[in-house]
Amino acid sequence: MSEPYLLATRSLGKLYELRPMFSAAGLEVIDLDGAGIAEEEPEATLEEFETFEENALAKAKYFRAKSGLPTIADDSGLEVQALGGAPGVRTKRWSGRADLEGRALDVANNDFLLEKLRKQADRRARYVCVAALVDGGGLRTFRGETEGEILELPRGDGGFGYDPLFLSSDLGITFAEADRAAKERCSHRGRAFSQLIAWLAARARGGKS
Repeated sequence: MSEPYLLATRSLGKLYELRPMFSAAGLEVIDLDGAGIAEEEPEATLEEFETFEENALAKAKYFRAKSGLPTIADDSGLEVQALGGAPGVRTKRWSGRADLEGRALDVANNDFLLEKLRKQADRRARYVCVAALVDGGGLRTFRGETEGEILELPRGDGGFGYDPLFLSSDLGITFAEADRAAKERCSHRGRAFSQLIAWLAARARGGKS
């Protein structure tokens, strides 16, 4: 029996979105808690690079070394046109609130974004995600992007991060208003991981890698 893939994230929101995608493809995954990997201080410094690719690979390499399992990690972020592409790779901690986690941090980041855009007419934005795989076969990355704009007020109770403010060009609603299946079809993370999962499934069938 083949080893499960380690999904190297501590985000419950990401796990909620990703587990069904791997399950639908018949791929077994385990999260960090399931692998018995307790959170340690070095994790806070893994995302120190200037590109999503470098950050995703840094996380995948770190947790591959910790677990010995084939490891998948991602880095994702919001790029706002009027802000020169910010917050980009600084998306998660953009508000500077190191004292907050989870939903409270999301609220702080959203409030900070709205303040930055208070006098801006151009509210175009895109989400970017890079999924990285590190296993015995080497390193691979898969990139997904999705376009939208930032609303002046949040809408919807689902999702996480900036989802209540991100009006998807594909869906015509915010990611926080979309159900999981709809978001999976067109989100940055759905697009990146769909590529990764398709590649893994092809490899498992003995297809061209």
